[in-house]
Amino acid sequence: MSTLTVALDLPRDLLGALDVPQAGLEARLRELIALELFREGRISSGKGAELLGISKLEFIHLLAQHGLSYFTESPEELAAEVAMLEQLLGEGSV
Repeated sequence: MSTLTVALDLPRDLLGALDVPQAGLEARLRELIALELFREGRISSGKGAELLGISKLEFIHLLAQHGLSYFTESPEELAAEVAMLEQLLGEGSV
């Protein structure tokens, strides 16, 4: 993966709000960016995991820790998909 280095000036008090030592700042900012991009629907969970150098399962756990759902569909959309799959599977077994 090709990378880009970005210099960013941040107020020192922001470090306290992030509750992370200065040495962990880069990793924390990378994590926050990946979580936000996933929340916005701009990247997949697999891409988020890749950006953070963790497994997809670890990324899903990270989403849960931050109150973000892995599933982007509403409960109604999921129920409709399940019903459609059940119908298709039922038709195939006849």
